[in-house]
Amino acid sequence: MFSLRRQAIIIGVIVLIDQLTKSWAVSALDDGHVVHVVGSLQFSLGFNSGFAFSQGQGMGPVVGIFAMFAVLLLFRAVRKATTPLSALSLCAIVAGAIGNIVDRIFRGDGWLHGRVVDFIDVQWWPVFNVADSSISIGACALIAAMLMEARNGKGVDNNHES
Repeated sequence: MFSLRRQAIIIGVIVLIDQLTKSWAVSALDDGHVVHVVGSLQFSLGFNSGFAFSQGQGMGPVVGIFAMFAVLLLFRAVRKATTPLSALSLCAIVAGAIGNIVDRIFRGDGWLHGRVVDFIDVQWWPVFNVADSSISIGACALIAAMLMEARNGKGVDNNHES
C-alpha cells in the first residue's frame, strides 16, 4: 500500500513532533505553571509511569516491553494493509507507541523506567500528549477503515464480474 520509505517518513514525522512538543513541555512547564490556550484547553506538565489514564503506576518496564512487541506486530500489519486509510491509521498507532517508548527508554533512571511526558490538558479528560493522540486517532481511523472495507466487500465477489 505505502512504500516502506513513505511509512518511515510518516512514522518519523509523528515521532519527531511528539518528542519536540514533549521537550518543549518539560522545559517550559517544569516550574509548575499552566499555559491557558482556549476554553478548557491548557498545557500543564505531568508524567506517567504506568499506562493509559495513569493506571498501573510503576509498571513502566512491563508496559514498555508490551509496547515494543505490539510495535513489531503493527509494523507487519502496516505492510499488509489493503487501503491507504488502514495503512495510515496503523502508521499513526505505531508512531504514537514509539513516541511513548522513547520516553520510557530515555526519560528515567534505568532502561524502561522512564515516565511518559503528558501536557495536553482539557480538564475533563486525563492529561495526554501527541503520541497518545496519534494512537487514539489512528485507532478510530482504523475502525472506520475496517468498517468501510467490510461494507464495500459485503456481498460482492471481487474475483468475478457480475
